[in-house]
Amino acid sequence: MEFGFNIPNGGALANNESIVAIARKGEDCGYSLLAIPDHIIIPRSIGDNYPYSADGKLNFSTLAGGMCLEPLAMMAAVAAQTKKARILTSVMVVPYREPMLTAKLISTIDHLSGGRTILGCGAGWMPEEFDAVEAPPFEERGKVTDEYIDIYKELWTNDEPQFHGNYRKFSNIYFSPKPIQTPHPPIWIGGESKPAMRRAAKRGDAWFPIGCNPKHPLDTMPRWRAAVATIRSICDLEARDPDTLELAYWSVWTAATGDSIKANDGERMMLTGSADAILDDIGKLKELGVSKLLFNFLAETENETLDRIQAFSEDILSKTS
Repeated sequence: MEFGFNIPNGGALANNESIVAIARKGEDCGYSLLAIPDHIIIPRSIGDNYPYSADGKLNFSTLAGGMCLEPLAMMAAVAAQTKKARILTSVMVVPYREPMLTAKLISTIDHLSGGRTILGCGAGWMPEEFDAVEAPPFEERGKVTDEYIDIYKELWTNDEPQFHGNYRKFSNIYFSPKPIQTPHPPIWIGGESKPAMRRAAKRGDAWFPIGCNPKHPLDTMPRWRAAVATIRSICDLEARDPDTLELAYWSVWTAATGDSIKANDGERMMLTGSADAILDDIGKLKELGVSKLLFNFLAETENETLDRIQAFSEDILSKTS
């Protein structure tokens, strides 16, 4: 099992000194994954579409005034300040960026980092941001995401790449350098819906859901077992060996305080409660195929964030194998 956490890209901690301190602390404490969320701009007015809160509202506490650093630029910066940890987008909204340029940026960062990139991909949820960046229509985001991922792979793996799709066409080009990682940097597919699961089964190297989606909750062990059974059956339908699809999981972090949280299905929410309970959950998740586990340790201050990273390392990470 590998562990990781979010690097701040918005709010008071989104400054060079804090980002570097948090990333280096993670490496020093044994984490192998550093995750960067994605927004390009924050509209002043947003509808109630946010998928990870019960009321659909986005918490602006870390995005006041639209403060958000661009994740691909951040990947390069974090790579320059670290040595071993892999750096991933968590997740990049695929339709926001022209696909050939995105493929070139990821390939470049893969070279600069010594092959440490992971591309977490999502279709997006905010129509206002789609409009602002003049992305393809929000209603077509699933089809666009699928096509752009296919374009990345074509550019990364084919010596004479060409593509003739609905949103992008090209031929008669060189694309070099290819990424260091072969056949390409791992592609993790975010999202909890059936379309996202199908995308993971068909195009992804890993399925990377978040546990706290109210419409598709994956926050208790029975719910996660059911989701694993579903993704495996979808792999079967796509004629893919389910064991070739990695499972990664992103969870909120409540600290190993001994106070467990009950989910709305009546079960204890995974990864809450005592350190022993959390370690037991990690063991069960590993048995169910999870190989990557990520948290959000970010707090209001840099010191508190560093303390959380250290505490999890001592209380949990050091006791896993």
